[in-house]
Amino acid sequence: MPALKFVRSVWESFRASSGLEPRLLDGLRVTHAVPGKVRFELPIQKEHTNRLNILHGGTIASMVDLGGSLAVASRGLFATGVSTDLSVTYLSSGGKIGDLIRAEVSCDKCIYPHSILSLP
Repeated sequence: MPALKFVRSVWESFRASSGLEPRLLDGLRVTHAVPGKVRFELPIQKEHTNRLNILHGGTIASMVDLGGSLAVASRGLFATGVSTDLSVTYLSSGGKIGDLIRAEVSCDKCIYPHSILSLP
Protein backbone atom coordinates (compact mmCIF):
# COMPACT_ATOMS: atom_id res chain seq x y z
CA MET A 1 0.00 0.00 0.00
CA PRO A 2 1.41 3.45 -0.87
CA ALA A 3 2.65 5.45 2.13
CA LEU A 4 0.09 8.26 1.72
CA LYS A 5 -2.86 5.86 1.69
CA PHE A 6 -1.49 3.94 4.68
CA VAL A 7 -0.82 7.10 6.73
CA ARG A 8 -4.30 8.39 5.98
CA SER A 9 -5.74 5.06 7.20
CA VAL A 10 -3.74 5.40 10.44
CA TRP A 11 -5.05 8.97 10.85
CA GLU A 12 -8.60 7.68 10.36
CA SER A 13 -7.94 5.11 13.09
CA PHE A 14 -6.84 7.93 15.42
CA ARG A 15 -10.02 9.80 14.56
CA ALA A 16 -12.19 6.76 15.25
CA SER A 17 -10.49 5.54 18.43
CA SER A 18 -8.81 8.44 20.23
CA GLY A 19 -10.38 10.91 22.62
CA LEU A 20 -8.23 13.97 21.88
CA GLU A 21 -7.34 14.05 18.19
CA PRO A 22 -10.85 13.91 16.71
CA ARG A 23 -11.95 16.83 18.87
CA LEU A 24 -8.87 19.04 18.68
CA LEU A 25 -7.50 18.24 15.22
CA ASP A 26 -10.65 17.25 13.31
CA GLY A 27 -9.83 19.41 10.28
CA LEU A 28 -6.27 18.11 9.93
CA ARG A 29 -5.43 16.80 6.44
CA VAL A 30 -2.47 14.60 5.55
CA THR A 31 -1.23 16.07 2.26
CA HIS A 32 1.93 14.06 1.56
CA ALA A 33 3.60 10.90 2.81
CA VAL A 34 6.62 8.94 1.72
CA PRO A 35 8.48 6.42 3.87
CA GLY A 36 9.93 8.40 6.77
CA LYS A 37 8.23 11.75 6.06
CA VAL A 38 4.75 13.26 6.28
CA ARG A 39 3.23 16.65 5.62
CA PHE A 40 -0.10 17.80 6.98
CA GLU A 41 -2.10 20.98 7.45
CA LEU A 42 -4.78 22.36 9.73
CA PRO A 43 -7.06 25.34 9.09
CA ILE A 44 -7.00 27.34 12.34
CA GLN A 45 -10.43 27.65 13.92
CA LYS A 46 -11.63 29.16 17.21
CA GLU A 47 -11.14 25.89 19.12
CA HIS A 48 -7.42 25.94 18.22
CA THR A 49 -6.76 29.37 19.77
CA ASN A 50 -6.02 30.86 23.16
CA ARG A 51 -7.64 33.90 24.78
CA LEU A 52 -5.55 36.18 22.53
CA ASN A 53 -7.18 34.55 19.48
CA ILE A 54 -3.86 33.16 18.24
CA LEU A 55 -2.94 29.51 17.81
CA HIS A 56 -2.69 27.86 21.24
CA GLY A 57 0.65 26.26 22.10
CA GLY A 58 -1.18 23.10 23.16
CA THR A 59 -2.60 22.77 19.65
CA ILE A 60 0.91 23.06 18.22
CA ALA A 61 2.28 20.50 20.68
CA SER A 62 -0.57 18.12 19.83
CA MET A 63 0.21 18.51 16.12
CA VAL A 64 3.89 17.75 16.81
CA ASP A 65 2.94 14.65 18.80
CA LEU A 66 0.48 13.39 16.20
CA GLY A 67 2.92 14.24 13.41
CA GLY A 68 5.49 12.00 15.06
CA SER A 69 3.04 9.12 15.09
CA LEU A 70 2.15 9.68 11.45
CA ALA A 71 5.84 9.85 10.47
CA VAL A 72 6.39 6.48 12.15
CA ALA A 73 3.29 5.18 10.34
CA SER A 74 4.79 6.30 7.03
CA ARG A 75 7.38 3.55 7.54
CA GLY A 76 4.58 0.97 7.50
CA LEU A 77 3.86 0.68 11.24
CA PHE A 78 0.19 0.81 12.21
CA ALA A 79 0.93 0.65 15.97
CA THR A 80 3.02 3.81 16.29
CA GLY A 81 3.62 3.77 20.05
CA VAL A 82 3.50 6.70 22.46
CA SER A 83 5.69 9.74 22.98
CA THR A 84 8.16 9.50 25.85
CA ASP A 85 9.79 12.90 25.32
CA LEU A 86 8.51 15.97 23.49
CA SER A 87 10.08 19.40 23.32
CA VAL A 88 8.52 22.39 21.57
CA THR A 89 10.10 25.85 21.40
CA TYR A 90 7.76 28.67 20.40
CA LEU A 91 9.50 31.42 18.42
CA SER A 92 6.41 33.38 17.41
CA SER A 93 2.65 33.08 17.05
CA GLY A 94 1.60 30.10 14.97
CA GLY A 95 -1.23 32.03 13.34
CA LYS A 96 -4.76 33.24 13.85
CA ILE A 97 -8.27 32.11 12.99
CA GLY A 98 -8.55 31.60 9.24
CA ASP A 99 -4.84 30.87 8.72
CA LEU A 100 -3.59 27.48 7.54
CA ILE A 101 -0.78 25.91 9.56
CA ARG A 102 1.39 23.37 7.75
CA ALA A 103 3.89 20.93 9.20
CA GLU A 104 6.40 18.37 7.99
CA VAL A 105 7.74 15.65 10.26
CA SER A 106 10.51 13.18 9.48
CA CYS A 107 11.13 9.84 11.14
CA ASP A 108 14.91 9.92 10.96
CA LYS A 109 15.50 6.58 12.66
CA CYS A 110 13.15 3.84 13.76
CA ILE A 111 14.81 1.24 15.99
CA TYR A 112 12.30 -0.67 18.10
CA PRO A 113 11.10 0.49 20.57
CA HIS A 114 12.27 4.06 19.86
CA SER A 115 12.02 6.47 16.94
CA ILE A 116 13.95 9.69 16.41
CA LEU A 117 11.82 12.39 14.79
CA SER A 118 12.47 15.91 13.54
CA LEU A 119 10.63 18.89 12.18
CA PRO A 120 12.69 20.93 9.71
